[in-house]
Amino acid sequence: MRSIWNGAISFGLVSIPIKLVNATENHSIHFRQIHLADGGRIRYRKVCELDEEEVAGGEIGKAYEDADGTMIPITDEDLAQLPLPTAKTIEIVAFVPADEIDPLQMDAAYYLSANGVPAAKPYTLLREALKRSNKVAVAKYALRGRERLGMLRVVDDVIAMHGLLWPDEIRAPEGVAPDSDVTVRDAELDLADALMDTLGEVDMDSLHDDYREAVEELIAAKASGEAVQPAESDDSSGGKVIDLIAALESSVRAAKKSRGEGDENEAENKGDMADVHPIKKTASGKTAQRKSTPKSTGTKKSTSSTSSPARKTAQKQKKTTAKSTSSASASKSSSSAKKQTSSNARSTTKKKTAAPRKRASA
Repeated sequence: MRSIWNGAISFGLVSIPIKLVNATENHSIHFRQIHLADGGRIRYRKVCELDEEEVAGGEIGKAYEDADGTMIPITDEDLAQLPLPTAKTIEIVAFVPADEIDPLQMDAAYYLSANGVPAAKPYTLLREALKRSNKVAVAKYALRGRERLGMLRVVDDVIAMHGLLWPDEIRAPEGVAPDSDVTVRDAELDLADALMDTLGEVDMDSLHDDYREAVEELIAAKASGEAVQPAESDDSSGGKVIDLIAALESSVRAAKKSRGEGDENEAENKGDMADVHPIKKTASGKTAQRKSTPKSTGTKKSTSSTSSPARKTAQKQKKTTAKSTSSASASKSSSSAKKQTSSNARSTTKKKTAAPRKRASA
């Protein structure tokens, strides 16, 4: 990486030669202006207002415009003579906890690289001191013609510097908050907490610029002469939120579904509900909805649901047959009883007749 500034870190009486390197890069797609009639590129030329002639870069200087429109020329030599102690130095002025730095002050980020072998020892000393203290260093430095405020912290094994806006450059948020008094209920806060827990954390390295990728695909399609299909618009996020509770509940369900957590929870919630089967059509064309029922009552419902006139006739015939069979059995048993009585009477008569014969013989 190419350095954009050479100087030193002033750490008390310790001086650490360093190089300043950009820690970020801009991946935005830049467009050129063209003439719609013929596609020619539109360029901006620097023209002097007095003689209306184009001026080359070497003939252009700096000036300050006064309130009445007067131009006061300022040369590079004038600026170089100013007593600016941070012209080539990053001067550390304090060490503070990181949470004391307002994120609104964060600006561009840089890596500080040790410049040469002699700088390795003091560079490592400052880096390890920052690690052990769990603090950041507040420093002042000059870059591109102005003095700036910076914050030094450790990233992996490198000292990084974030440019900071001066405190008076941060605007107060007056008139930004809602004017009316709004009361938030505990139920709404609970749902908001549930949504936050469901969304959980994210791997920052997995985030990317979807819009830039879409623009690159558009450019590639146009360059190859392919037809560009318009993207489908998603209007689900538009409109006013009427019911905040319903919107939060829907958001929680959508977040769980996107993470594959909805099916198990829905199964648990439906555990106590009846098992409803799909609606089927009968032979007569009517629809019937079947519900699961306990086994103990299933037989009774089945018998009653299948009863018909033919079945009733068959049941009557069975009852008549049973009665006739019972009568036949009764008559048979009566006849047998009569025969047995007659037989017993005959045997008794024979015994009475045989008795006198025995006495005569005696």
